Amino acid sequence: MMDAQLLASGVIFGLSIGSIFFLMAIGLSLCFGLMRIISLDQLLYYSIGAYITYSVSLATGSIWLGMLGGVFVAGIASMAVERFVFPRIYEREITFSMITSFGILIGGIGIIKYFWGVVPRPVPVPTLAQIDILGTEVPIYRLIVIVVAALVYIGIWLFLNRTIIGKAIRAGIEDVEHVEGLGINVSRLFTITFIIAGSLSGLAGGLHAPLIMVDPQMGLEVLAFVFMVVIIGGLGSIKGTLVSAFIVGQVVSLGSLVYAPLAQMAPFAIMLLILLVKPTGLYGSALLKR
Repeated sequence: MMDAQLLASGVIFGLSIGSIFFLMAIGLSLCFGLMRIISLDQLLYYSIGAYITYSVSLATGSIWLGMLGGVFVAGIASMAVERFVFPRIYEREITFSMITSFGILIGGIGIIKYFWGVVPRPVPVPTLAQIDILGTEVPIYRLIVIVVAALVYIGIWLFLNRTIIGKAIRAGIEDVEHVEGLGINVSRLFTITFIIAGSLSGLAGGLHAPLIMVDPQMGLEVLAFVFMVVIIGGLGSIKGTLVSAFIVGQVVSLGSLVYAPLAQMAPFAIMLLILLVKPTGLYGSALLKR
Protein backbone atom coordinates (compact mmCIF):
# COMPACT_ATOMS: atom_id res chain seq x y z
CA MET A 1 0.00 0.00 0.00
CA MET A 2 1.11 3.54 -0.76
CA ASP A 3 1.11 5.76 2.35
CA ALA A 4 -0.55 9.20 2.39
CA GLN A 5 2.73 11.11 2.41
CA LEU A 6 4.09 9.32 -0.65
CA LEU A 7 0.73 9.70 -2.41
CA ALA A 8 0.59 13.45 -1.70
CA SER A 9 4.12 13.88 -2.99
CA GLY A 10 3.30 11.88 -6.12
CA VAL A 11 0.14 13.87 -6.84
CA ILE A 12 1.95 17.23 -6.51
CA PHE A 13 4.76 15.97 -8.74
CA GLY A 14 2.17 14.78 -11.28
CA LEU A 15 0.38 18.13 -11.24
CA SER A 16 3.64 20.02 -11.78
CA ILE A 17 4.82 17.83 -14.65
CA GLY A 18 1.30 17.94 -16.09
CA SER A 19 1.48 21.74 -15.96
CA ILE A 20 4.70 21.66 -18.00
CA PHE A 21 3.09 19.26 -20.49
CA PHE A 22 0.12 21.65 -20.81
CA LEU A 23 2.34 24.65 -21.56
CA MET A 24 4.30 22.63 -24.11
CA ALA A 25 1.22 21.17 -25.81
CA ILE A 26 -1.01 24.26 -25.86
CA GLY A 27 1.03 25.74 -28.71
CA LEU A 28 0.44 22.68 -30.90
CA SER A 29 -3.25 22.76 -30.02
CA LEU A 30 -3.65 26.46 -30.85
CA CYS A 31 -1.79 26.14 -34.16
CA PHE A 32 -3.79 23.12 -35.23
CA GLY A 33 -7.09 24.66 -34.14
CA LEU A 34 -6.70 27.80 -36.25
CA MET A 35 -4.18 26.98 -38.98
CA ARG A 36 -4.67 23.24 -39.33
CA ILE A 37 -0.94 22.60 -39.08
CA ILE A 38 1.06 20.32 -36.79
CA SER A 39 3.73 22.65 -35.42
CA LEU A 40 6.43 20.40 -34.00
CA ASP A 41 8.78 23.38 -33.99
CA GLN A 42 7.01 24.43 -30.76
CA LEU A 43 9.41 22.03 -29.04
CA LEU A 44 12.30 24.09 -30.41
CA TYR A 45 10.89 27.20 -28.68
CA TYR A 46 10.60 25.10 -25.52
CA SER A 47 14.35 24.40 -25.76
CA ILE A 48 15.11 28.04 -26.59
CA GLY A 49 13.17 29.17 -23.51
CA ALA A 50 15.19 26.80 -21.33
CA TYR A 51 18.59 27.85 -22.73
CA ILE A 52 17.84 31.58 -22.58
CA THR A 53 16.70 31.09 -18.98
CA TYR A 54 20.03 29.38 -18.27
CA SER A 55 22.13 32.09 -19.97
CA VAL A 56 20.29 35.12 -18.56
CA SER A 57 20.12 33.68 -15.05
CA LEU A 58 23.85 32.93 -15.23
CA ALA A 59 24.58 36.52 -16.27
CA THR A 60 22.15 38.30 -13.93
CA GLY A 61 21.63 35.87 -11.07
CA SER A 62 17.85 36.06 -11.54
CA ILE A 63 15.99 32.93 -12.68
CA TRP A 64 12.75 34.89 -13.10
CA LEU A 65 14.44 37.42 -15.37
CA GLY A 66 15.87 34.51 -17.34
CA MET A 67 12.40 33.02 -17.79
CA LEU A 68 11.08 36.38 -19.00
CA GLY A 69 13.93 36.55 -21.50
CA GLY A 70 13.20 32.99 -22.62
CA VAL A 71 9.55 33.82 -23.29
CA PHE A 72 10.54 36.92 -25.29
CA VAL A 73 13.20 35.23 -27.43
CA ALA A 74 10.95 32.19 -28.06
CA GLY A 75 8.17 34.54 -29.17
CA ILE A 76 10.51 36.37 -31.57
CA ALA A 77 11.83 33.08 -32.98
CA SER A 78 8.31 31.74 -33.52
CA MET A 79 7.27 34.96 -35.28
CA ALA A 80 10.25 34.71 -37.63
CA VAL A 81 9.45 31.10 -38.50
CA GLU A 82 5.77 31.86 -39.07
CA ARG A 83 6.49 34.86 -41.30
CA PHE A 84 9.25 33.32 -43.44
CA VAL A 85 8.45 29.58 -43.54
CA PHE A 86 4.83 28.68 -42.85
CA PRO A 87 3.06 30.97 -45.38
CA ARG A 88 4.49 28.66 -48.05
CA ILE A 89 2.90 25.53 -46.57
CA TYR A 90 -0.49 26.61 -45.17
CA GLU A 91 -2.33 25.40 -48.26
CA ARG A 92 -0.51 22.06 -48.41
CA GLU A 93 -1.42 18.77 -46.79
CA ILE A 94 -1.20 18.61 -42.99
CA THR A 95 1.58 16.00 -43.18
CA PHE A 96 3.72 18.55 -45.04
CA SER A 97 3.52 20.97 -42.10
CA MET A 98 4.49 18.18 -39.71
CA ILE A 99 7.54 17.22 -41.78
CA THR A 100 8.59 20.84 -42.30
CA SER A 101 8.21 21.76 -38.62
CA PHE A 102 10.14 18.64 -37.59
CA GLY A 103 12.92 19.76 -39.93
CA ILE A 104 12.91 23.19 -38.24
CA LEU A 105 13.16 21.44 -34.87
CA ILE A 106 16.15 19.36 -35.95
CA GLY A 107 17.85 22.38 -37.54
CA GLY A 108 17.22 24.42 -34.39
CA ILE A 109 18.83 21.71 -32.26
CA GLY A 110 21.93 22.05 -34.41
CA ILE A 111 21.98 25.83 -33.81
CA ILE A 112 21.61 25.27 -30.05
CA LYS A 113 24.56 22.87 -30.11
CA TYR A 114 26.63 25.45 -31.98
CA PHE A 115 26.04 28.19 -29.38
CA TRP A 116 25.80 26.18 -26.14
CA GLY A 117 27.51 22.89 -26.94
CA VAL A 118 26.27 19.40 -26.18
CA VAL A 119 27.00 19.25 -22.44
CA PRO A 120 23.83 19.42 -20.30
CA ARG A 121 23.59 22.61 -18.21
CA PRO A 122 22.08 22.92 -14.69
CA VAL A 123 19.70 25.76 -13.81
CA PRO A 124 19.26 26.50 -10.08
CA VAL A 125 15.78 26.34 -8.57
CA PRO A 126 14.49 29.88 -7.83
CA THR A 127 13.45 28.91 -4.30
CA LEU A 128 14.34 25.92 -2.14
CA ALA A 129 11.52 26.61 0.34
CA GLN A 130 9.10 23.80 1.09
CA ILE A 131 5.59 23.61 2.50
CA ASP A 132 4.03 20.83 4.56
CA ILE A 133 1.11 19.04 2.88
CA LEU A 134 -0.35 16.00 4.70
CA GLY A 135 2.91 15.63 6.57
CA THR A 136 4.96 15.71 3.35
CA GLU A 137 7.46 18.45 2.54
CA VAL A 138 6.56 19.70 -0.94
CA PRO A 139 8.83 22.13 -2.86
CA ILE A 140 7.09 25.49 -3.26
CA TYR A 141 8.56 25.84 -6.74
CA ARG A 142 6.46 22.92 -7.99
CA LEU A 143 3.36 24.64 -6.61
CA ILE A 144 4.41 27.83 -8.42
CA VAL A 145 4.60 25.86 -11.69
CA ILE A 146 1.05 24.55 -11.14
CA VAL A 147 -0.28 28.05 -10.37
CA VAL A 148 1.41 29.51 -13.46
CA ALA A 149 -0.19 26.85 -15.70
CA ALA A 150 -3.61 27.55 -14.15
CA LEU A 151 -3.18 31.30 -14.71
CA VAL A 152 -2.11 30.69 -18.32
CA TYR A 153 -5.23 28.61 -18.94
CA ILE A 154 -7.45 31.30 -17.43
CA GLY A 155 -5.61 33.96 -19.43
CA ILE A 156 -6.06 32.05 -22.70
CA TRP A 157 -9.76 31.49 -21.95
CA LEU A 158 -10.31 35.17 -21.22
CA PHE A 159 -8.33 36.18 -24.32
CA LEU A 160 -10.31 33.88 -26.62
CA ASN A 161 -13.70 34.73 -25.10
CA ARG A 162 -13.42 38.36 -23.98
CA THR A 163 -11.27 40.13 -26.58
CA ILE A 164 -12.01 41.02 -30.20
CA ILE A 165 -8.83 39.34 -31.46
CA GLY A 166 -9.55 36.26 -29.37
CA LYS A 167 -13.10 35.99 -30.71
CA ALA A 168 -11.76 36.34 -34.24
CA ILE A 169 -9.32 33.49 -33.56
CA ARG A 170 -12.14 31.35 -32.17
CA ALA A 171 -14.24 32.12 -35.23
CA GLY A 172 -11.27 31.23 -37.43
CA ILE A 173 -10.95 27.91 -35.65
CA GLU A 174 -14.55 27.13 -36.62
CA ASP A 175 -14.52 28.54 -40.16
CA VAL A 176 -11.52 30.36 -41.66
CA GLU A 177 -13.30 31.20 -44.93
CA HIS A 178 -16.19 32.86 -43.07
CA VAL A 179 -13.74 35.04 -41.11
CA GLU A 180 -11.97 36.03 -44.33
CA GLY A 181 -15.33 36.97 -45.79
CA LEU A 182 -15.87 39.43 -42.94
CA GLY A 183 -12.75 41.31 -43.99
CA ILE A 184 -10.58 40.14 -41.08
CA ASN A 185 -6.87 39.78 -41.81
CA VAL A 186 -6.46 36.05 -41.22
CA SER A 187 -2.73 36.21 -41.92
CA ARG A 188 -2.33 38.56 -38.95
CA LEU A 189 -4.39 36.18 -36.78
CA PHE A 190 -2.04 33.37 -37.78
CA THR A 191 0.99 35.42 -36.73
CA ILE A 192 -0.56 36.44 -33.39
CA THR A 193 -1.54 32.83 -32.64
CA PHE A 194 1.93 31.58 -33.52
CA ILE A 195 3.63 34.17 -31.30
CA ILE A 196 1.37 33.23 -28.38
CA ALA A 197 2.06 29.54 -28.96
CA GLY A 198 5.82 30.03 -29.22
CA SER A 199 5.93 32.25 -26.13
CA LEU A 200 4.04 29.67 -24.06
CA SER A 201 6.41 26.96 -25.27
CA GLY A 202 9.31 29.17 -24.18
CA LEU A 203 7.62 29.63 -20.79
CA ALA A 204 7.37 25.85 -20.47
CA GLY A 205 11.09 25.53 -21.13
CA GLY A 206 11.96 28.25 -18.63
CA LEU A 207 9.80 26.72 -15.89
CA HIS A 208 11.05 23.20 -16.60
CA ALA A 209 14.74 24.15 -16.71
CA PRO A 210 15.29 24.21 -12.90
CA LEU A 211 13.69 20.75 -12.61
CA ILE A 212 15.93 19.06 -15.20
CA MET A 213 19.31 19.43 -16.90
CA VAL A 214 19.02 21.72 -19.92
CA ASP A 215 20.03 19.65 -22.93
CA PRO A 216 19.98 20.25 -26.74
CA GLN A 217 17.84 17.13 -27.20
CA MET A 218 15.28 18.11 -24.54
CA GLY A 219 12.62 18.94 -27.15
CA LEU A 220 12.94 15.53 -28.79
CA GLU A 221 12.87 13.80 -25.40
CA VAL A 222 9.38 15.11 -24.59
CA LEU A 223 7.99 14.82 -28.13
CA ALA A 224 6.10 11.58 -27.47
CA PHE A 225 4.49 12.92 -24.28
CA VAL A 226 3.41 16.16 -25.93
CA PHE A 227 1.85 14.24 -28.80
CA MET A 228 0.00 12.05 -26.31
CA VAL A 229 -1.36 15.10 -24.47
CA VAL A 230 -2.66 16.69 -27.68
CA ILE A 231 -4.15 13.45 -29.03
CA ILE A 232 -5.81 12.43 -25.75
CA GLY A 233 -7.32 15.88 -25.22
CA GLY A 234 -8.43 16.26 -28.82
CA LEU A 235 -6.70 18.24 -31.56
CA GLY A 236 -7.51 21.93 -31.28
CA SER A 237 -9.18 21.75 -27.85
CA ILE A 238 -7.71 24.04 -25.17
CA LYS A 239 -9.76 22.45 -22.38
CA GLY A 240 -8.87 18.97 -23.62
CA THR A 241 -5.17 19.86 -23.62
CA LEU A 242 -5.35 20.92 -19.96
CA VAL A 243 -7.28 17.84 -18.83
CA SER A 244 -5.11 15.39 -20.77
CA ALA A 245 -1.89 17.07 -19.58
CA PHE A 246 -2.88 16.49 -15.97
CA ILE A 247 -3.96 12.92 -16.74
CA VAL A 248 -0.62 12.11 -18.37
CA GLY A 249 1.25 13.90 -15.56
CA GLN A 250 -0.50 11.83 -12.89
CA VAL A 251 -0.04 8.58 -14.81
CA VAL A 252 3.69 9.27 -15.18
CA SER A 253 4.11 10.29 -11.53
CA LEU A 254 1.97 7.68 -9.76
CA GLY A 255 2.98 4.97 -12.22
CA SER A 256 6.64 5.51 -11.37
CA LEU A 257 5.84 5.10 -7.68
CA VAL A 258 4.10 1.77 -8.25
CA TYR A 259 6.54 0.35 -10.82
CA ALA A 260 9.15 2.51 -12.57
CA PRO A 261 8.64 1.24 -16.16
CA LEU A 262 4.97 2.26 -15.88
CA ALA A 263 6.06 5.90 -16.13
CA GLN A 264 6.89 5.27 -19.79
CA MET A 265 4.35 2.55 -20.66
CA ALA A 266 1.13 3.62 -18.95
CA PRO A 267 0.52 6.92 -20.84
CA PHE A 268 0.56 5.03 -24.16
CA ALA A 269 -1.92 2.49 -22.78
CA ILE A 270 -4.20 5.31 -21.58
CA MET A 271 -4.00 6.98 -25.00
CA LEU A 272 -4.91 3.78 -26.84
CA LEU A 273 -7.80 3.11 -24.47
CA ILE A 274 -9.25 6.60 -24.88
CA LEU A 275 -8.88 6.52 -28.67
CA LEU A 276 -10.68 3.18 -28.83
CA VAL A 277 -13.65 4.73 -27.01
CA LYS A 278 -13.45 8.22 -28.57
CA PRO A 279 -11.25 8.40 -31.69
CA THR A 280 -11.23 12.23 -31.72
CA GLY A 281 -9.92 12.45 -28.12
CA LEU A 282 -11.71 13.61 -24.98
CA TYR A 283 -12.82 17.00 -26.29
CA GLY A 284 -11.89 16.80 -29.96
CA SER A 285 -14.18 17.16 -32.94
CA ALA A 286 -14.02 15.76 -36.43
CA LEU A 287 -11.23 17.19 -38.58
CA LEU A 288 -12.40 20.27 -40.46
CA LYS A 289 -10.88 21.48 -43.68
CA ARG A 290 -9.45 24.96 -43.84
